[in-house]
Amino acid sequence: MSTPENTTPTAAGPEPAHRYTPALARDIEERWQDRWSERGTFHAANPSGSLTDGAGGHAGTGQPFFIMDMFPYPSGAGLHVGHPLGYIATDVVGRFRMMCGDNVLHALGYDAFGLPAEQYAVQTGQHPRTTTEQNIVTMKRQLRRMGLAHDERRTFATIDPEYVRWTQWIFLQIFDSWYDPEHVRPDGGRGGARRIAELEAEYAAGTREVPGGVAWADLDAGARRDVVDAQRLAYVDESPVNWCPGLGTVLANEEVTADGRSERGNYPVFQRSLRQWKMRITAYADRLTDDLELIDWPEKVKSMQRNWIGRSVGANVRFDVVGTAEYDAAGAGGQVEVFTTRPDTLFGATFMVVAPEHPLLDEVPAAWPEGTRAAWTGGHASPVEAVAAYRREAAAKTAVERQADAGKKTGVFTGHLAVNPANGQAIPVFTADYVLMGYGTGAIMAVPGGDERDFAFTQAFDLPVVHTVEPEGGFPDGFSGAWTGAGRAINSANDEVSLNGLGVDDAKATIVEWLTATGAGEGTTTYRLRDWLFSRQRYWGEPFPILWDADDRPVAIPGELLPVDLPDVPDYSPRTFEPDDRDSSPEAPLGRNDEWVHVTLDLGDGPQTYRRDTNTMPNWAGSCWYYLRYLDPTDSTDGPAAGTAVVDPELEQYWMGPKHNATSGPAGGVDLYVGGVEHAVLHLLYARFWHKVLFDLGYVTSLEPFGKLFNQGYIQAYAFVDDRGQYVPAAEVTEEPGADGEPVYTWNGQVVQREYGKMGKSLKNVVTPDEMYEQYGADTFRVYEMSMGPLDLSRPWETRAVVGSQRFLQRLWRNVVDEETGAVTATDDEPEVATLRALHRTIADVRVEMEHMRPNTAIAKLITYNNHLTGLDRVPRAAVEPLVLMVAPIAPHVAEELWERLGHDASLAREPFPVADEQYLVEDTVTCVVQVKGKVRGRLEVAPSISEADLQAAALAEPNVVRAIDGAPVRKVIVRAPKLVNIVV
Repeated sequence: MSTPENTTPTAAGPEPAHRYTPALARDIEERWQDRWSERGTFHAANPSGSLTDGAGGHAGTGQPFFIMDMFPYPSGAGLHVGHPLGYIATDVVGRFRMMCGDNVLHALGYDAFGLPAEQYAVQTGQHPRTTTEQNIVTMKRQLRRMGLAHDERRTFATIDPEYVRWTQWIFLQIFDSWYDPEHVRPDGGRGGARRIAELEAEYAAGTREVPGGVAWADLDAGARRDVVDAQRLAYVDESPVNWCPGLGTVLANEEVTADGRSERGNYPVFQRSLRQWKMRITAYADRLTDDLELIDWPEKVKSMQRNWIGRSVGANVRFDVVGTAEYDAAGAGGQVEVFTTRPDTLFGATFMVVAPEHPLLDEVPAAWPEGTRAAWTGGHASPVEAVAAYRREAAAKTAVERQADAGKKTGVFTGHLAVNPANGQAIPVFTADYVLMGYGTGAIMAVPGGDERDFAFTQAFDLPVVHTVEPEGGFPDGFSGAWTGAGRAINSANDEVSLNGLGVDDAKATIVEWLTATGAGEGTTTYRLRDWLFSRQRYWGEPFPILWDADDRPVAIPGELLPVDLPDVPDYSPRTFEPDDRDSSPEAPLGRNDEWVHVTLDLGDGPQTYRRDTNTMPNWAGSCWYYLRYLDPTDSTDGPAAGTAVVDPELEQYWMGPKHNATSGPAGGVDLYVGGVEHAVLHLLYARFWHKVLFDLGYVTSLEPFGKLFNQGYIQAYAFVDDRGQYVPAAEVTEEPGADGEPVYTWNGQVVQREYGKMGKSLKNVVTPDEMYEQYGADTFRVYEMSMGPLDLSRPWETRAVVGSQRFLQRLWRNVVDEETGAVTATDDEPEVATLRALHRTIADVRVEMEHMRPNTAIAKLITYNNHLTGLDRVPRAAVEPLVLMVAPIAPHVAEELWERLGHDASLAREPFPVADEQYLVEDTVTCVVQVKGKVRGRLEVAPSISEADLQAAALAEPNVVRAIDGAPVRKVIVRAPKLVNIVV
């Protein structure tokens, strides 16, 4: 059977030759992607230098708008349909802002150092660079096929030698800095990074006292180095780590199970102390907390950062310890210091708890003191035996495990008694592993009358309870626990001070004043934040630009010798040991290339032999500053080729400076940063820290790297499990109605159970963008992802629902192009008033939705207007061209094609977005109530003449309704136009 040329046979006969099919969509999309690239359509123009727009011009009058996606890692599995949600969303915003006249910078690089490539190298012997570069090629192809409007000139990977060079350069700037709390910064604030040379100059001039009170002139060169090295923002220190001998590597807390074993391999994990690089992020704790007020971030993320930093205002209190040799000899010398946020409850401290690692336990009494209760001893004959045994148990646990076990309330009495400075009473000192030496002072005062955890400890160990805060009106009848609410101080007085009757704030101020006057303590602020452990015993990461001299002191590699490249090594895997060999130590793979490790260089003092650092930087390093590389990605004559700065100051100020456009705040930064909430703390906190150091040193003008943050939701999927508990291919599962009306899912005739959650290979439910491109085209895929619901909410993927987005684009196509002939059908007729009203209401509404990043509701309004045009006998050009422009940010390829067929030579990428004419926006409306499961979830203002189909579409797209549905399948929609829509889920 033969068919006419350019047609496809269907059950209903040959398909029209010019129908908008997946094949035609592919042709249109690939052709326009090539054109955009050839013409430099999305080249962002810098105000100066070599990076101009596609026409060769520098930045004009349009305000700069810098938009970014969180750095993607190029996985070997490529993308699935959940990954592009944020990329498409930022592309829609960027295209819209471009049409609004902004100079938009949007680019994408690759966070290419990562553990997966290194693990693959260990398994196969293939160099991680080879694996990573292959993965980048795959990801670039998938992203390009999506039609993203990126400036491809600004792309890079963190493994590029020039990028590594600048990462190492920034490390050296931090290494060459110290934090002066009295320094006045350019923004007028107090406290900031200064150069080490300035610190040395002040010591030499005598304007700053040398620690220890010695004279700078009396110190030799080595001693001077030790003084300044101890104050650097990047320094070396002994650090406790999770050491897994069976894997031969140090593990992050997240890689250790609650049982104290490795997630991978289930090997035992031990606490070890290793010499590691650290960064003094704690010096910036106040600024990292306070400056959150200057940026537009979700409050949830701000709270997570505040909690991670953990700034607490309170007091240090010193307890004299009875029974130590120091105390007995000096009368009051042995002391334990605690930090408390509630010094007002000091009179209620009836015992203390110290960490097992606390130095107080290096010496304990030989015998139990009088009054020791059997429950306190752990069954041991003496404090020496009890403490030694408990320390051994605690040493075998990780910090994560110890915190997880806190509810079990294990511990032993140490034999020490401490004197409560408020009332002179001797109280027992316990050790318990839920108190960590790395947090606070490693000791707490326990007030069981005001703390539930302390109260639970008293129940386990038969300890007294004293209440120091009473609620207004007294305690409830029968109350015997911890009172953690508000109230007035009670049982809190001695001969010198009384808190009784005071509220919490007044009581705090009074007791802090008394502690200070008596020398028993002082008001202070503490932080949960600890300095950033920056070393990794791995191969695939940035080498440190540091040499170790003959005296084992760190020496910075000169900038002209950067980058320090990774050497070839015979084996990428770390050395492993017997799983229970707790005395073993890590051996980094870089140490296996002796020619690389030991080098002879002349750094100004003649040729000397140095040892390179065999650790590498963590994966976070490359993502701490990548936004700056987008601004200035070339090391050319107009870039930082001379090695003086990581970014041209003019470019940073133009794109990121404070108030660089109408919506930028006083902190400046990236105008829109989109990514998952899983990076709410570490990546964002580390990047903010690096940026503030660069600000202090004068390299950037913005106070913060990211002015506005948006966390997109996730696309999730259904997975199906058979009766063996094995996942079956989701694409092969069929759905049928069951006897009770509930759906039944079967695979190969076997009933399977449906689950909802992630998309992944192991779950056999992955759908790739490549499949969508082939079956529907990139524009249909983009429209579907943007129409699924609000961007900040997660939603289920339904391949069968994609056809709805395809039909929208097919109807749009038919409103312009004759499917049989390919001729443009739009007429030059003047639109009727009803059409003009529909058009300008759509323009007004869509503009608002786009400005607020609500593409799902914008699409619903575009569909409604497109359906209006479909109902016309003839579609006026003046009515459809604005629709094509409004569709362009979301479905750019088909919009470009229709725009060209409508007679326009230039790309519509920078055509002005339509503006509504106010005279057509005055229209009578009625309020439509939208119910979900019988409850009112939304109200819509609609035209009295709205059709049932249009009203249903508008109701399903209403944000509050979408939230109420929360991804559940919609079983029925009852429409009573124009006043009621009832949705049954």
